[in-house]
Amino acid sequence: MSEEASWDPPDLSGTVALVTGASRGVGRGIAQALGDAGAKVYVTGRSVRGGPTTEDMPGTIDDTADEVTERGGTGVAVRCDHSSVEDTEALFERISADDGRLDLLVNNAWAGYERLTDARFDAPFWKQPLWRYDLFAGSLRGHFVTSRLAAPLMLEQERGLIVTISFTDRDIPLGQTAYDVSKYASDRMSMSMAQELRKHGVAAVALHPGFVRTERVEAAWDQIGEGPAAVMHTPEYVGRAVASLAADDDVLDLSGSKLAVGDLAEK
Repeated sequence: MSEEASWDPPDLSGTVALVTGASRGVGRGIAQALGDAGAKVYVTGRSVRGGPTTEDMPGTIDDTADEVTERGGTGVAVRCDHSSVEDTEALFERISADDGRLDLLVNNAWAGYERLTDARFDAPFWKQPLWRYDLFAGSLRGHFVTSRLAAPLMLEQERGLIVTISFTDRDIPLGQTAYDVSKYASDRMSMSMAQELRKHGVAAVALHPGFVRTERVEAAWDQIGEGPAAVMHTPEYVGRAVASLAADDDVLDLSGSKLAVGDLAEK
């Protein structure tokens, strides 16, 4: 069955979700799918309507929040740079004040592909600029900080789900040392958080998309549809997996796992 086929979204009305880095790409697709399911979705990122977007890429948090609402959910745009502890703390102060709860966190904000053409992404580690490592490490730290602030809201209700967008391929190196380290660290962080959260009824998983047709990928590929680009899937495909996980009463059984989006689609 085609990934573009119609689907019956689960009922997530009453669910309060936070999707980080949702101006575009995977984050936007996840927010859209949660909107289809009727959730209230806090949409964060640095790109806002009326201002310059990251590297002039299309999409803003305001656009995504509007799409969530148009699809049947409630979209709330909050500008937040997740590399800033102060920004992230202010975000959670707002969530606490307005809703007093959080059912789903999706750690998606990822700066690692910025300045993509400034230096070869697949260059050997001794030729990689240190700023690229810092972008990876800063994104991972942002996931940790956001999860740290989300956990107390979930512990109060003894339920919740933290999804961290990652990517690894068993024990096969990913072809770029700093990237490899950060992605395996994301998986490890999810596994460790799951162990600490399990007794409180809160789940944590690492979610692995395949090759996604994001705005950045389209800009980088001269001819979409040739070679590996022919097997790309949409950001909403990832979103449907997240929505299904959020609605799964047995999600705690998956806590600590590395889950491939394609496997979840088959299930």
